[in-house]
Amino acid sequence: MFLLGENRKILSDPYFVFYNNLESPDGAVKHSGDNRTGAGDGDDETIHVDLSKINAAVKEICVVVTIHEAAQRKQNFGQVRNSFIRIYDETNNVELVKYELGEDFSIETAVEFGRIYKRENQWRFEAVGIGQKGGLEDYLAKYA
Repeated sequence: MFLLGENRKILSDPYFVFYNNLESPDGAVKHSGDNRTGAGDGDDETIHVDLSKINAAVKEICVVVTIHEAAQRKQNFGQVRNSFIRIYDETNNVELVKYELGEDFSIETAVEFGRIYKRENQWRFEAVGIGQKGGLEDYLAKYA
């Protein structure tokens, strides 16, 4: 997840939360760790977001999913079945939003599924569904 400021850039390196940096400095975003096999039932990975704790300078959170070592493994999102993100209220386990990725991503190894952004002092979600074939590096170049 990329935690972006007003200029749509990462506030600083620690505000890029992923498998090598599991928590944002403000404690608002916590990554459960990387599931590189997809094995098991339920959600493969979970990212907890507490918007009440988020740094006031954060105006947008971009949710990007990548395939680890996609080039070496010759994989892309067109080969991944049941790929989705969902947002749910942890206090009552109610699903608020679910965005499923179609099978049209035959060359993409990284996909920006959606963004959580602040408008008129309220947090909102927007599905994006834009892929990159250059993997995570493409998104780092975009948001760093």
